Amino acid sequence: MGSFELFGLIGFLLGGYAIVANDAIQTLGTFLASNSRRPWWVLWLYACSILIAIMLYGYVMNGGDIAFDRLDSIPYPEGGIKWWHALPPLVLIFLTQWGIPVSTTFLVLTIFALTGGDATEGVLGKMLVKSGLGYVVALLAGGAVYVLVARSWERWISRTNDQKPAIHWVALQWLSTAFLWSQWLMQDLANIFVFLPRTTEVINGETLVSFAPGTLILATLVLLGLHAWIFANRGGEIQKIVLSKTNTTDIRSATLVDVIYGIILFLFKEVSDIPMSTTWVFLGLIAGREIAIAYVANLRNRMEALGDIGSDIVRALIGLLISILLAFGMPWLATGQLPQF
Repeated sequence: MGSFELFGLIGFLLGGYAIVANDAIQTLGTFLASNSRRPWWVLWLYACSILIAIMLYGYVMNGGDIAFDRLDSIPYPEGGIKWWHALPPLVLIFLTQWGIPVSTTFLVLTIFALTGGDATEGVLGKMLVKSGLGYVVALLAGGAVYVLVARSWERWISRTNDQKPAIHWVALQWLSTAFLWSQWLMQDLANIFVFLPRTTEVINGETLVSFAPGTLILATLVLLGLHAWIFANRGGEIQKIVLSKTNTTDIRSATLVDVIYGIILFLFKEVSDIPMSTTWVFLGLIAGREIAIAYVANLRNRMEALGDIGSDIVRALIGLLISILLAFGMPWLATGQLPQF
């Protein structure tokens, strides 16, 4: 598979914008919030230098696989990319404009997982299990860490958040962003590259995926442009979720969030190559953090915190429901046949 298809290219462009606007901001949101006084293009150059480095690393070290093995179980459709494959990213754009933190892994990859035949049998179930486990682990990890530090750490930050941060905190926050951003890219680049032509080989029972050099160049240029748009607009609607949480505009607080988030993504990346929802991990971590801050540090009204968390969960479940309905409904409308779960 070496040439671009019309709906594949459309899906890639729509998916690239939607995923950057939705998922990437959940990762870079604390970076943008805590560095709001800096010019957007400085932040963009830093984030995109990491993006280029990770894509080149994946391409060279993984034999041309920019998706970091996440598409091994989701091959390119035998009949090519159809119009229904490109529809979910368009829906994602509208959901993002409404500020709904949708799991792009489910919204984009579910339709590929359900229409991929025997090669993808059981993949959706594995994605659900891994993502659900990711939410629980992040919730418990965030809760445990902040139960220990919220009373002293967050209260200290609240008392001193009007002071200029020391240079070492700026350095630590930028380093933690680099770590988290690299882990997110390794997890979620598959959601964008699933639309692009690739070669799949099975050698000694191992599935090897590779992309052409031209695909790497095109993808890099498109992603750089999309990130410039998002950074210039300071994150868009999804950034409001980050800003609604306690002390997220403080570099010190953002550093701790990024480190915990990055470690969890790293651990799950090492567990298996099955794609997972980084959105669910993000929401789980933020939920555990806000509960601890409300109940231990008393820096936020408890009912307000629980209501905020509940709202995030409901919106994430709405996104999951929409993704499954699209994955079943669109192929059925086009062919009269339902995909197999």
